[in-house]
Amino acid sequence: MEALKYAIDSGIIDVALVQEKIDMKKREEILKKHPYKIWEGKNGKWYTYLPDKEKGRILKKKSTQKEIESTVVEYWNKELENPTISEVFSEWNDRKLDIGKISAATHLRNRQIFNRHYKEFGTKRIKKVGSHEWQDFLEEQIAEYELTAKAFSNLKSITRGFLKRAKRRELVDINVEEIFSEMDFSDTDFKIVQKQDYEEVFMEDELPVMLNYLTKNPDIQNLGILLMFVTGIRVGELVALKYSDFLDVGYTFRVNRTETRYIGEDGKYICGIRETAKKPAGVRTVIIPEDYRWIYKELRKCNPFGEYAFMRNGERLTAQAIRMRMRRLCKKLGIYHKSPHKARKTYASILLDNHVDNNMIIGQMGHTNILCTEKHYHRNRKDMNHKAEVINQIPEFLVK
Repeated sequence: MEALKYAIDSGIIDVALVQEKIDMKKREEILKKHPYKIWEGKNGKWYTYLPDKEKGRILKKKSTQKEIESTVVEYWNKELENPTISEVFSEWNDRKLDIGKISAATHLRNRQIFNRHYKEFGTKRIKKVGSHEWQDFLEEQIAEYELTAKAFSNLKSITRGFLKRAKRRELVDINVEEIFSEMDFSDTDFKIVQKQDYEEVFMEDELPVMLNYLTKNPDIQNLGILLMFVTGIRVGELVALKYSDFLDVGYTFRVNRTETRYIGEDGKYICGIRETAKKPAGVRTVIIPEDYRWIYKELRKCNPFGEYAFMRNGERLTAQAIRMRMRRLCKKLGIYHKSPHKARKTYASILLDNHVDNNMIIGQMGHTNILCTEKHYHRNRKDMNHKAEVINQIPEFLVK
């Protein structure tokens, strides 16, 4: 120590220079860990993103690279020591998007789930939250929001994700999996949503009314709804169809992309197209029933020059436009309101009721296995009179 003091006092060691090198090393480490890229725009300005409590992230602009890097270093010097839960979530969610691990739509959905549950809890500094507090918080959400098992699974998924990220960044020293394995709840704690068949599918007396109206009024939106009923295509896949996807002059079409919705830099929702299917099994060739192959020709009449099959006034129709049209049609025709997804469930139920080969069903639906179709899509479409007729014909119930 005396030798070191002598070296400093005599000027052999330049303390200012040593400190400068330490600061430079720390600066380089912070910039290396910064989750967003730093880039120079065409206007010569330098840009990057910083996490933001309200918007998730905000764009920063400076005149020079040094200035933008200093902004980054200043921010993380304040925040990295003990960021809020909200800041950790935003960094995790944005990083997953930036490296292509999730889509913009998933990024938005994660943010919506977080905002719903982490209003006050998200403002806590993450290092001050213990394992038992995480468990208490998550258990309380089940009762407070009357969560279904699926909704709670979504909440657990994002919580597990950003906590693992926090541990990797050495912000917390907790056993993430232990938090979830030791929670105190059972299946009976979750809200069970039981819907009647008429809420989930178009009944056998409703479907002919809908198909008849769509066939007699073949505008661009009605043709899209009709195609959903006779092929089971998802609404997001429908509005992403291009004419080049139709094969054999409208006998079949190829599904390989879907609509996605996310928030743009201006904070507004954007509906774009993702050049991949919703899931790997979603990439498929779908058969159009012979009696409905005229739909392709009618589409060409309504929209002869568009790249996408479903366009109006030069603009691609969105999934929301189809949903709103179906809502109005159900009201007009006196049918219990059902979403486009219920048309897909109706299609699956029809295939199952007609004992179509399982492999063909999952091929048409874009499912990985028939259990998914049977468990989540199959409903009884018969009206009460038809059901009573079936019961009345059972031999054991006949009076002899």
